[in-house]
Amino acid sequence: MTDTSALWTEDQVRALAPDASSVAAARKLASRWRDTGAEGNAVWGLCQGSGAKPYQTIVDLSGPAYKCSCPSRKFPCKHALSLLLAWSSGAVPTRDAPADFAAEWLAGRAAKATAAPKAKSAPSAAAVEQRRGRVSAGLAELQVWLTDQVRTGLAQTDRSYAAYEAVAARMVDAQAPRIAEALRRLPTAVATTEHWPELLLREYARLHLLVLAHRTLDALPEPLQVGIRSHIGYPVQAETVLAEPAVRDRWQVLGMRVSEEERLYARRTWLRGRASGRWALLIEHSFGTPNFTGEVPAPGNEVDAELHYYPGPVPLRVQWGARHGAPEPFTTVPATGTTIGDVLDAYAAALSEDPLVRSVPALLTDVVPAIDEHGWHLVDAEGTALPLPTGVRPWRLAAVSGGHPVTVTGQWSAEGFDPVSVFTAGEVHDLETEFPTGSAASPELAELVSIALLGTARRGLDGVHLDPAVAGAVPQRGGDTATKLLETAALQDLYLRGGRLPGTAPKPEPALDDPRPLLPRRSADRLSRLLREKSAFLPEWFAAAEPFDFRLPDVLCVQALSAASDPALRAPLLRLAGRRGRWLAARNPAWSKLVDEFPVDRASFGETTASRYESSAGTEDPTAADSPVVDGDSVEVAASHDVWLFGTPGERKDWFANLRRVDPARGLEVLTSAWPKESGAIKAELLGLLGIGANAADEDLLERALDDRRGDVRRTAAGLLARLPDSAYGARMTALLTAWVRVGSDGGLEVEVPADVGAQARRDGVTDGTEQPKLRWDTSDASVQTLHQVIAAAPLSAWTRILGTTPENTAATALALALPVRYAKAIVDGWVDATLAARDTNWARELFAGATPTEQAVLRRRELFTLLDPADRVEHVLDLDAHQLTELHAILPGLDHPWPDRVATHVLRLLGERARTTARHPHAGAGVYTDRALLTAAGLHLPVGLAARVTALAEATDDPAWHQAFRTLATDLTERATMLEELS
Repeated sequence: MTDTSALWTEDQVRALAPDASSVAAARKLASRWRDTGAEGNAVWGLCQGSGAKPYQTIVDLSGPAYKCSCPSRKFPCKHALSLLLAWSSGAVPTRDAPADFAAEWLAGRAAKATAAPKAKSAPSAAAVEQRRGRVSAGLAELQVWLTDQVRTGLAQTDRSYAAYEAVAARMVDAQAPRIAEALRRLPTAVATTEHWPELLLREYARLHLLVLAHRTLDALPEPLQVGIRSHIGYPVQAETVLAEPAVRDRWQVLGMRVSEEERLYARRTWLRGRASGRWALLIEHSFGTPNFTGEVPAPGNEVDAELHYYPGPVPLRVQWGARHGAPEPFTTVPATGTTIGDVLDAYAAALSEDPLVRSVPALLTDVVPAIDEHGWHLVDAEGTALPLPTGVRPWRLAAVSGGHPVTVTGQWSAEGFDPVSVFTAGEVHDLETEFPTGSAASPELAELVSIALLGTARRGLDGVHLDPAVAGAVPQRGGDTATKLLETAALQDLYLRGGRLPGTAPKPEPALDDPRPLLPRRSADRLSRLLREKSAFLPEWFAAAEPFDFRLPDVLCVQALSAASDPALRAPLLRLAGRRGRWLAARNPAWSKLVDEFPVDRASFGETTASRYESSAGTEDPTAADSPVVDGDSVEVAASHDVWLFGTPGERKDWFANLRRVDPARGLEVLTSAWPKESGAIKAELLGLLGIGANAADEDLLERALDDRRGDVRRTAAGLLARLPDSAYGARMTALLTAWVRVGSDGGLEVEVPADVGAQARRDGVTDGTEQPKLRWDTSDASVQTLHQVIAAAPLSAWTRILGTTPENTAATALALALPVRYAKAIVDGWVDATLAARDTNWARELFAGATPTEQAVLRRRELFTLLDPADRVEHVLDLDAHQLTELHAILPGLDHPWPDRVATHVLRLLGERARTTARHPHAGAGVYTDRALLTAAGLHLPVGLAARVTALAEATDDPAWHQAFRTLATDLTERATMLEELS
């Protein structure tokens, strides 16, 4: 028995994941493991999947290396990650020896490690010379094409995809793949860049410089020769790289970015040595899907390892060498060489070694992202700034910074500083989802661009103004003017790139700190995934998180503001985003409308109720008059009274709603005072908030609102007055109803609606000018709508008078009446609407049991169900059997969440019966797909503690589709349980 390796931390395991979704999937597998064990550097186990045979999973911690019998192409797969998570938590026992399947794989690895490496033959001298000949011939053709372009004039040449593809294909034939890649990128760049002539001249000049360098390759220093061959696309053998001296350091992973071109995915990972400050770049490729190995630690981790650099004038790309430990998170980054001046110096030094290098990695500490009329910049403490590439909109970076200094990893090039990641508060946040980059026009190249656009056949280089340093470097020889233009442009471009000076820019006003507790890491990760997937679990997550009043991690504010375009998610997301979200939304035109929707920031107001009332003594503002302090909520509301006077619409609505909850009378007083000055849509919204704690005292203001010029205000007032049973409005509706409706001598209901309802009724909102009769009741009779409006607005007690019965028997008596065919549907719908407005349990019970409303009102049947006593609702559900699943699904959302235990047990029993029926009669049409809506509802509302029972139900089910459906249901319950535990 070998000593077992020390347990890793969860962060170390997370660092191995190829993506965040793999970690989330791994957590769901926690309950599916059996026969696990650990011995030495090996961890193994069996994970039950959807099939009968479990997956065999083994991890060699010394690599780490992974083996799993699942079909996943991710490394490590979710099973390997789940096994490591279980091991890191101490849930995997130590064994004397590995299981047989693990021992076999480990032995194979050991044999491969001790086997002598196979000798690979190096290319022969003849093959090398033959390739060079092909490349030289291809570059000679490229040179002719380049000079033809600028001789003819860029405005006259063919810039289509086909034209560039033809030249790129020739470069592929000439074995110059890197040049082919550069050519294939040009049509898109031309189509998306305003100053495309300059872009083409820069690229043509660079290619010309590359052609000249290859032509005189043997005369160049050896490192530069290697660099030129790399820019063209000569292959470098892995053995050649591994033969380079190893560089050992604690390599910090500072950034990672994935790109794709023609289904070939490339992942670039930037590392920086903690001790040496040296940069390294790992490049991996994956065809078809972005699945990469897990050998590269995630950003935010460092590993003690040896790296081997590819040879070249500016060594950067590396391959892994020996490792001396597992990845570990880091919380600090050495600040050496991280100023703006250091970055510019490093770039100039790189250009002096390799004029064809496009960019260098860079780390900037204590910089702030800022935007002005010229675009985005990174600004240091002295106001010195580096621009970001044109087109970059770094909102994620801005969210993390919030106007405060951060550390940014990126690439500096002629286009600007392209941010890759941001480091703050000990964490690295990826910025790979930023927008495409571009470059700004250079005035210094304008004359050369003008000549290239017109063509050297029409205009020469005479009289062109060049910087003395450039003019002195241009070869003073005769020959083709087109060639001289390309050489001059190459030198001018190199001079501009290497001699660039920093600019200046103002820093933004920083966001205020949010004192609320930070949403825990695991909960934040889950919320991000739920938003990304538009999960149906979001309402439950928001409800569970609300009591804690968390604030979002800054890095999630961009996702939250983007998702807040959905009105159903807006309120909870904006509350979570808080001050940082508001600060960010105010700076992005796409989110600017959300600023008015943010709830009141209570932490911004430090006044106490008493001090505010004291300061307002003697004022004429009635809204500032003394008011008794009810409790802590009252103190908070009063302390933030300035929000009512000066806040955004969202803040004012939130403040007023809170005031109505704690002191309805005070709320009425505040709104009454402000009413003459209110205007716009917020007027109706504020009036609607009187529904919180509505009482008879609100009647005067609501009656005034009936005369408002805005239709939405009048409709809101009428709806609220209808909820006040003893109001004058209710009496007017009762008078209309008793005048129009009576019980006939035959015991049926008789209706007579006048053609003209009168001015008072029209003031009260009784209208006949809409298409509702046609749309809702399939009739053009306007009196149908008129009657419905009055029934819906009248208090239900009016029917007691009309029917001459007791209040307890009114609903039952009404439903027993024979209704006139012309008005029957409108009458029943009016009863439903009035019942829901009054929340009358007696009427709800009778209507739910006996009414047959129209199709639109059927959608409100669930609302009637919610008004029943909880015990009655449960009993009704228990009375439904497997033949009434449509009714069951329609009313189940009207139950409390989660469903009561008796209901949950009943639903599972019904689903089990359906599964057994399908197994016995597979072609009877009772398959799982007919019940998918009920299964979905069960996943959302069943108590989470029933996951084990559902799993047992799956194991006892013979039908494969039902078996998978129950497994999915159990997974949903487990995920909800984990989701709630993370928040608790």
